[in-house]
Amino acid sequence: MMKIRTNTVGVDQGEVVLFSDFDNNGDMWHGEGRRQSKSYVEFSEPFFAIPAVNVGLSMWDISNIANTRVDIQTEDLSTTGFWVVFRTWGDSRVARVRVCWQAIGALRDEDDWDLY
Repeated sequence: MMKIRTNTVGVDQGEVVLFSDFDNNGDMWHGEGRRQSKSYVEFSEPFFAIPAVNVGLSMWDISNIANTRVDIQTEDLSTTGFWVVFRTWGDSRVARVRVCWQAIGALRDEDDWDLY
């Protein structure tokens, strides 16, 4: 559990289109086996400590003639941003994906200062 010990808590959020492979016959749409797409998300301002981040699908366009396999995660979370990673495998055919995200954490306060 994250315990935030500051009076200044920040909430940042947004959406990112990871890919639109239907338009260009990309790997997510025509490929097979393990595939992934990733995009870096930068927070609007740095957090004081690494925030809690949630990601979710806000739009997906997936073929109905193959199995639907989706894995979405964050990687390399820091105070300034993170990578959002979408994975699929097997015969899944994914045309488009948009991801929403929300970060909650402590922000630097005017009373926070470093002695050394």
